[in-house]
Amino acid sequence: MEIGDIHVSPEKVTCSVRKESGDDPDVTNQMMIVATVEKENHPGIRIRGGAGVGLVTKPGLSVPVGEAAINPTPLRMIQQEVQAICEKYRYLCGLTITVSVPGGEEVAKRTFNPRLGIQGGISILGTTGIVEPMSEAAIQETIRLELVQKIKTYGTAVMACPGNYGESFINNRLGVEYQPVLCSNYIGEFLDYCRIYGVEKLLLIGHSGKLVKMAAGIMNTHSRAADGRMEILAAYGALYGAPRSLVAEILEASTTERANTLLETVEGLKEQVYKKCVEKMVEHMNYRVGQQMEIGVILFDNQQETISKSRNAASLLKYFPLKNRD
Repeated sequence: MEIGDIHVSPEKVTCSVRKESGDDPDVTNQMMIVATVEKENHPGIRIRGGAGVGLVTKPGLSVPVGEAAINPTPLRMIQQEVQAICEKYRYLCGLTITVSVPGGEEVAKRTFNPRLGIQGGISILGTTGIVEPMSEAAIQETIRLELVQKIKTYGTAVMACPGNYGESFINNRLGVEYQPVLCSNYIGEFLDYCRIYGVEKLLLIGHSGKLVKMAAGIMNTHSRAADGRMEILAAYGALYGAPRSLVAEILEASTTERANTLLETVEGLKEQVYKKCVEKMVEHMNYRVGQQMEIGVILFDNQQETISKSRNAASLLKYFPLKNRD
C-alpha cells in the first residue's frame, strides 16, 4: 500500500493509506486510514480510536463496551508489527497509536454499525489484511453479531427479516418496536446461527417474492443463487385446481406480484397456494435447525399487506414489544 500524507515532528509521526476494497461491496472503499504514533515516557504500546472510528456502546461484540471499534485481530496485528520495529531499533519507551478515518462518522451511517451499537464511526476489521473478492463471509459475520446482540438484550425469542423493506412492514403494519435481525439473503446461515446460539422462538417476516423460494428448500434467496418462485407458485396452483392455461401463465410471469394477480382469478386459490408455501417454508426451516425451536412465518406483498402467515405467527408476536401495549 502506498503511504501518503507523512508528517514528522520530534514527538510524533502521522501518515495514511487509502483503503482498496477490490471487488468487495464495501462503502469504505477508497477512504483514508490515518495513523498517528506518539512517543510516551511510560513503557508499552497503546492503541486507540480517533475521529471517524466508532465507539462500542452495546454488549455482544468482540470489543468491550466503551472501547474503540478496533477488532482484536487488527489490534493484535498493529501491536505485533509496531513491537517488532521497537525491538529492531531498541526503542524502550512507550507509544500511543491513534487510528482515525476522515469521513468515517458519515460513512458509518450506511453500514450495519448503528444496528450493532457502534456509534460515531466505522469499525477497523479484518483477519489477514487481504481483501477476498465478494466477501460474503463478512456479511454473514455481521448477521451473526447482530443475532448475538439481540439474544443478549432480549432473550431467545428472535424476529428476523431479509432487509429494510421487511423492517418497515414490521414497524408500520405490525407495530413492533423490536428491531429485527436483518438476515439478508443468507437464511440458511442465519438459521445455523440461531441453532448454535440457542434461539427458542423465531419469527421470520418478509416479502413473498423473496421468501417464497424457501418453500422449495432454497436457503440463499439471492437471484444469482437460485430462483424457482414461479415454479413453486405454479406447482401449488396446479395442486389446488388451477387450469393448465393459468399454470402456464404463472410460469411465464416475471414477478410474484403478477403471479399473485393470476392466482386471484380463481376464487380462494391464492390463499390456498400461500398457505401451503408457508407450511413448506416452516418445514424446511425446522429441518435445517433440527426441530430445536418454534418457527413462524409472515409473508407480505408490495402494498405491505399480509398475504399469509403460519398458524403460530400471532402467538409468537406476543414475545416482542408492541407499540401501545399495556
